[in-house]
Amino acid sequence: MKFNEQRVVVTGGGRGIGAAVAGMLAAEGASVVVAARSTDQIEAVASELRAAGHRAVGMACDVTDPASVEALRARATEELGGVDVLVNNAGIASSAPLRAITLEDWNRIFAVNVTGVFLCTQAFLPAMVKQGWGRVVNVASVVGKIGAPYIAAYAASKHAVVGFTRSVAAEVAAQGVTVNAVCPGYVETEMTVDTVERIVRKTGLSAEQARANLESNSPQRRVFEADEVAYQVLSLCDRRARGVNGQALVLDGGAVQS
Repeated sequence: MKFNEQRVVVTGGGRGIGAAVAGMLAAEGASVVVAARSTDQIEAVASELRAAGHRAVGMACDVTDPASVEALRARATEELGGVDVLVNNAGIASSAPLRAITLEDWNRIFAVNVTGVFLCTQAFLPAMVKQGWGRVVNVASVVGKIGAPYIAAYAASKHAVVGFTRSVAAEVAAQGVTVNAVCPGYVETEMTVDTVERIVRKTGLSAEQARANLESNSPQRRVFEADEVAYQVLSLCDRRARGVNGQALVLDGGAVQS
């Protein structure tokens, strides 16, 4: 049980990668707060973890709202006695050619994917610095390192997360805290299901063809499992990973080597 003294907050924890991260850290002994906007989803994840004998609490939070984030910080700190690890996983995606992206769409993507990471990190990081130990892991995307057609807003938001990660990591490097990002390709989540459906609607391809197109982005010709991303997050939270800081680690089967 490598993480039996760790107190963890996972945003976007009600499904997909966030739920996998919460489950894997809890299985390793961590006490976990599962946070997201959907009360039903986070309580389902937390209840399942408690039923398995783990310590888990669901807490509603809108990461774009400073008051909601502060309430999460206060309640999580009170419930767990402190927070050692923050996993910024909450995120949304969209696709459209540049000419069709509205300012509303752009702001919505950045509010969740970038401002949410900023607000949560700003809320939880000071206590980690004060205690001299902590981990922040931001779930970005492989498109935080590259560009691709029709996802200008999403890719820009994930580039911002990578830049934010590197800057904050440098700021706290000598204070016992590491800040890193994971950058997965397509993962078996509801977001990828939505992507396939969007491709089908816009191109007339079959679902099988659309999925094959996604799989072709990886040299391994596959979509990745949420547990694979969770394992990468877990490895960065390990006390033995203290030398890994300011990194944006790619999980895409080798397409982007950096």
